[in-house]
Amino acid sequence: MSVVVLHVDDDCLVVDKPSGLLSVPGRGAHLQDCLATRVQAEFGDALVVHRLDMATSGLMLFARGMAAQRQLSRAFAQRDVHKRYVALVHGRVLPDVGEIDLPLIADWPNRPLQKVDREHGKPSLTRWRVIDAQADRTRLELEPVTGRAHQLRVHLLAIGHPILGDALYAPPEALAASGRLLLHAAQLRFAHPVSGEEMTVESAVPF
Repeated sequence: MSVVVLHVDDDCLVVDKPSGLLSVPGRGAHLQDCLATRVQAEFGDALVVHRLDMATSGLMLFARGMAAQRQLSRAFAQRDVHKRYVALVHGRVLPDVGEIDLPLIADWPNRPLQKVDREHGKPSLTRWRVIDAQADRTRLELEPVTGRAHQLRVHLLAIGHPILGDALYAPPEALAASGRLLLHAAQLRFAHPVSGEEMTVESAVPF
């Protein structure tokens, strides 16, 4: 399957990951097909700087070469890369804007699940804005200020609005007929790793 490239230059590229495809190889021969290997088949110098959950679709940024990887990895670590997601969630979210500030930690007996842990969890912050609302579902724009594993999925579950189609966290009434997690990485804004120019790349939401 070909890779959908939304931006490419000598130092970085941004591609559109489909839902259901791993970002990087997993353990075992059956988990070697992933976005990283597909990208590297076309761009031999492409290096991973961040990941999306297998079930999440949308934008992934790759560095081209070690120097660009160091610069972009530093930008992610310092929270200088701004990410916007769109999700369909269960129920009517009120108010129309807000934030979720709940610390997260791995739920070790139930890996790979994560959970809220106010005593031992790592600080985790998500901001939301309502795009469209119905009685039984809400379309949200989400900004993960921090980048914890499963952050958006666990935070929305914690406030009673699990993401539709979330096979790991959603109760039966929130499993979407589409058969996929309705979460999409729709926008990335970052400084180009060499020129420093502000870059904004967007991806159309497929649901």
